[in-house]
Amino acid sequence: MQKEIVRINDIIDQVSKYNQEADLDLIRKAYVFSAKVHHGQTRLSGEPYLNHPLWVAKILADLNLDEYSVSTGLLHDTVEDTYATLDEIRQTFGQEVAFLVDGVTKISKLSTKSRLDRQADNFRKMILAMSKDIRVVLVKLADRTHNMRTLQYLPPERQKRIAQQTLDIYTPLANRLGLFLMKRELEDLALRHIHEKIYKEIEKNLVVTAEQREKYVQEVIGIIDEKLRQFGISAGIKGRPKHIYSIYNKMLQQNLDFKHIYDLTAVRIIVGERKECYEVLGIIHSIWKPIPGRLKDYISLPKANMYQSLHTTVVGPYGQRVEIQIRTAEMDMVAKHGIAAHWKYKEGRKIEQKDDQRFAWLQQVMESQQDVKDSKEFLETFRVDIFPDEVYVFTPAGEVFELPKGATPVDFAYRIHTAIGHSCVGAKINGSIAPLKYELKSGDVVEILTQPSHKPSRDWLKFVNTSRAKTKIRHWIKQQERERSIVLGREICEKEFRKHKQSFSKLLKDSEVLGLFRKDGVKNLDDLFSAVGYGRIRARQIANKFLPQELKEDLEEKAVKVPTKTVNKPGKGIRIDGLDDIMVRFGKCCNPIPGDRIKGFITRGRGVTVHVVGCDFLEDADPERAIDAQWDNTVHYTATVPIEVVTEDKKGLLAEITSSISATETNIVNAKIKTTLDKKAICIFEIETSGVEQLEQVIQTIKNVRGVLRVTRVRP
Repeated sequence: MQKEIVRINDIIDQVSKYNQEADLDLIRKAYVFSAKVHHGQTRLSGEPYLNHPLWVAKILADLNLDEYSVSTGLLHDTVEDTYATLDEIRQTFGQEVAFLVDGVTKISKLSTKSRLDRQADNFRKMILAMSKDIRVVLVKLADRTHNMRTLQYLPPERQKRIAQQTLDIYTPLANRLGLFLMKRELEDLALRHIHEKIYKEIEKNLVVTAEQREKYVQEVIGIIDEKLRQFGISAGIKGRPKHIYSIYNKMLQQNLDFKHIYDLTAVRIIVGERKECYEVLGIIHSIWKPIPGRLKDYISLPKANMYQSLHTTVVGPYGQRVEIQIRTAEMDMVAKHGIAAHWKYKEGRKIEQKDDQRFAWLQQVMESQQDVKDSKEFLETFRVDIFPDEVYVFTPAGEVFELPKGATPVDFAYRIHTAIGHSCVGAKINGSIAPLKYELKSGDVVEILTQPSHKPSRDWLKFVNTSRAKTKIRHWIKQQERERSIVLGREICEKEFRKHKQSFSKLLKDSEVLGLFRKDGVKNLDDLFSAVGYGRIRARQIANKFLPQELKEDLEEKAVKVPTKTVNKPGKGIRIDGLDDIMVRFGKCCNPIPGDRIKGFITRGRGVTVHVVGCDFLEDADPERAIDAQWDNTVHYTATVPIEVVTEDKKGLLAEITSSISATETNIVNAKIKTTLDKKAICIFEIETSGVEQLEQVIQTIKNVRGVLRVTRVRP
């Protein structure tokens, strides 16, 4: 946990070493300005606030960034947290620094409904700024890194929320930019605050086994060094311990405990030239037997984040697995600092996306986001594109395309062109017909079969993997749904007008009626008919506007605004904004319980279905039919929720767990237990709970039982 102070002279000395032409006076001036406007401010740790921007600047200097980036690190909070203005920054430090500061500054004045909305909007602005100048996100990542180092001074709830946000967004983004050291640090810091018990357990085990592992690694290095010398190859060889989060991830994914993970250390070999990488690979395989399927050539086919290296896993001394990485010194620098290792000190540092293939992924994201109007949807689609695993496939003409792992022929079709994606009817993989949901593998030759009259299918959303494909398919479906809803809404309105013997042409000519529904997002007649077709506005509300005064009944006041009303359905406890007297059901796909953030979805003829925000159904559904929903705290609601408890398989542990659940006054409806070959027990408990608060209490109580490895809520 960081609390030491960094000095401005240390930063200036560091910058001058890697960039002798840097304007060091700009950095000094930024420091003086920051010290002045932050004077008297302190952080929750009690230290002067100035310590934070100094550390952000130091992290940026560690990445060898230019003086404008380092100065921005010193100034990044001045516009948000002090009396300084952006115009003042521009006049004092110039347009370049002002642009970077503006890109990094948090948006505190957005009129959004929730913290999630605000986060999504902030993130979208950051990515838009990043597409113009990558330094914006580098400063933002440096800011997040120092905040994570000092996270312990925040309340526990905020610690976990910020740590989870870091894992969800910032670590994959750092990885996508090739900032391995930063990614590694952020992952470990996040795990420490999300699962402190697990983190400390792994940390303790690493300390206990450190001497034994070091001895083994030195033996492996000695064997490799002697063999390389025989072939006249000069190389630097060192062991790299795996970081705690990667060990935790492996334990989780493979359902292993710490003692069954053997490749805790990787050996890295640094050579002088590219051709020597392959020579060393051959030598390593002549010493030890390689494990099939574990050879990765990221030199011939670099990762999207510019990472290059050869990876192989071999059966080393005493039958233990050893992961070996082979790369040049330049490749090693890129592996550590990613895009920052490629920084050029010259004018015009902004990304030329058409010329620089290293940022092709960013160009694709920005193209896709043009069809996404909702910031939360943008945030979710962007997450898809910043995760690292890729496959490389070819067109019949030999052109190579990079796609994320799990991509399908439909993803490939949309990667080439939207029109090809829309008209895709089949695919040939390596010359043979393959299903559209086939998972592409590196080296596949893909030929897309099309028909001009063919249209996308909603079912494609169940298996496509890229955000581009999902966005294009959703956009097409939304357009089709809207067109159908306009036709349906118009027909409903015509019937309602005929019912009251009114002229429908009056509606078409009356512009004032649109103003009555402006709060519902109505801007024109198509919007109005669409809202009627979806069921958000009732046709009788519209017709009421044109009725004679003596026939209006009690509908007039409802024409302006339909009040929010508790749905009178026994036990539901849901409030639906804008609708009353409507049937409400819970989505079986996500099983919402009180305390979950929820959203309603207007179905055709079956009322409103309530889903948890983030549910896969809502992600693929038409957003036009989504509607706000809240839990009614005045209604008591009990739900049955399954939880999975993974434990050590030992006598008496089940009794302890059931006793701990009973101690929280929670009823166990059902329990299923099975054991595994590696001496673990997997228990599924169905418990009755009044909501998320009680559920979290139960989960935390179970976690405190000695021998419990993991407790999670099970979604259907």
